[in-house]
Amino acid sequence: MIFGLFGRKRARMAPVNTLLERIVGASREPALYVQGRVPDDFEGRFEALTLYLFLVLRRLRDLPAPAADVAQDLIDASFAYLELGFRQGGISDVAVPKRMKKIGRSFYGRLGGYEEALAAGEPGAFEVALARNIAPQIDAAALARHARAGAAVLATRSLDDILAADPLFPPFSGSIEA
Repeated sequence: MIFGLFGRKRARMAPVNTLLERIVGASREPALYVQGRVPDDFEGRFEALTLYLFLVLRRLRDLPAPAADVAQDLIDASFAYLELGFRQGGISDVAVPKRMKKIGRSFYGRLGGYEEALAAGEPGAFEVALARNIAPQIDAAALARHARAGAAVLATRSLDDILAADPLFPPFSGSIEA
């Protein structure tokens, strides 16, 4: 009986894990780091991942059930992915929970900040939020255009499309200004 419960959870998580893999893949697109000038380090990759997760979670919020459950599963899978990265990176078992707590605060802070900036509707507010959270040297205008284009694509997709469609986001095409 108890083993059947684990099997159902695993089956439910399979499409969510695949979705996370696709989001991680998008967040590692080299153009983000070269043309968009996102720092190519742990923090920069975390910021890129957080931006893409924000876009998907924002769309899932607007969809009917079971999208809210998928959103929570996606958050859980994302944090498990980040925790595994810490452990594989040699962070001690004692330090991992402290780092995860900090990551959680950062993650939810970014989600709130991005949502607030988009909801404000003020020109440049989203760009300012991106530059503040990611790094001042990023091409915030190009990254904001890219995020808005991704949100527009996601807005046309159902839950089934989000779980199955590939790619989730258009390719990044920013400037290469120094």
